[in-house]
Amino acid sequence: MSAPLVSIIIPCYNAARWLAASLESALEQTWPHREIIVVDDGSTDGSLGVARGFESRGVRVVTQSNAGQCAACNHGLRLAKGGFIKFLDADDLLSPESVALQVAALAAKPGCLAYGEWARFHADPAEAAFTPRPGWHDAAPADWLVEIWAEAQPMMQCAQFLIPRELLERTGGWDERLSLINDFEFFARLVTASRGIAFTPGARLFYRSGLPGSLSRSRSARAWESAFLSTILGTGHLLALEDSPRTRRAATAILQGLIHDMYPNMPALVARLETRVAELGGSTLQPLGGKGFQLARRLLGWKAARWLQFLAGRYPRPLVR
Repeated sequence: MSAPLVSIIIPCYNAARWLAASLESALEQTWPHREIIVVDDGSTDGSLGVARGFESRGVRVVTQSNAGQCAACNHGLRLAKGGFIKFLDADDLLSPESVALQVAALAAKPGCLAYGEWARFHADPAEAAFTPRPGWHDAAPADWLVEIWAEAQPMMQCAQFLIPRELLERTGGWDERLSLINDFEFFARLVTASRGIAFTPGARLFYRSGLPGSLSRSRSARAWESAFLSTILGTGHLLALEDSPRTRRAATAILQGLIHDMYPNMPALVARLETRVAELGGSTLQPLGGKGFQLARRLLGWKAARWLQFLAGRYPRPLVR
């Protein structure tokens, strides 16, 4: 039986400063049977030129008018020939053995999703500290989602996963309505349709954080609407697989966490989220914050404490809509 081809798809929008390093990490994979596809999503900063500088090394570069990350991922997926798919953001890095370790894991556990380690860095990958986190083990789909959603801080970044193509063909690609936290819905859908998680120690994602203008930092009205829809759909995938007290607790943690992040922006969406949380039994999750915020929360309630942060200029101004 021949070794499977792995397609590494890199959607790119204005990532010229970091794209070369990301491509080098893809080219340095010890798994030899791979193709690398860059989809430039209408960049205006020279990203396309950086990508084309790698064509002589076998990287395929395609372009599209700016349509968003999900559309770029789907464009690459339509072109991909691999039996396994990895999506890699244009500013992140993979350890050299990532793909090889994950291919081996899925050979032993067909129908599963391979899931690797991750750690944040800002400027130097040496900053990344790979400390064990929830979900860093093999697990059945519902068990795994319940665990990583418990504190409303899940990490489902795309390059952590190696995805069997057959699973994507059954469940579909990225939802192009989404921007902010688009990966939450996508991977909740894949996990619940899979046979489970195959954890792959040593398959490491170096996750670049704190970039100005990055999708994860967007707080426009459209971004909040995407976060709302992704969260509603993603929690729905788990509840469709198993509707039980534990899955409802996990779903309400995610929904309440979004309420904490969104309030007092988008009051109509906040009200809909609060209604959904109540339908599922409520949540006792409290928002994160510093000592001053927590003191004000205990004295005044968390919503009043959040407004005090606004008045002090320590929280983004609300979008009234």
